[in-house]
Amino acid sequence: MRGFGLSVAMTLVLAAGQASAASIDLSKPYGDKYGCINRNGQEVAADQMLLLTDKELITAASACTFTKTQAQADGSLVVTATCEAEGEEGQAPTNFTIKRSAKNAKKLTIADADGNVMGEVSRCK
Repeated sequence: MRGFGLSVAMTLVLAAGQASAASIDLSKPYGDKYGCINRNGQEVAADQMLLLTDKELITAASACTFTKTQAQADGSLVVTATCEAEGEEGQAPTNFTIKRSAKNAKKLTIADADGNVMGEVSRCK
């Protein structure tokens, strides 16, 4: 039975290593075309825009500041944020899920609390 315990422990260590290797690194910004163009401030007006950093998610109509980020076993991130919408007073709490795109591992998808995909972003150059 000693060999079995060691085997299980090694499997857990390997699984943990794979999960951390697949984790999402937001140390550099991700965005769609207009999100990356506007990452240093509003340079170009756009009806559609997504910019994702380690601290916030900015769209054409809202700005969300992250209050909590949790890594999931599958490598995705669940983010709790407070958001301000253009033309509205106050802030509202919400959750987002950020995960690797099924179509392209270099891209990320962002989904709202209901699972609706808001868009796909690439690392800004």
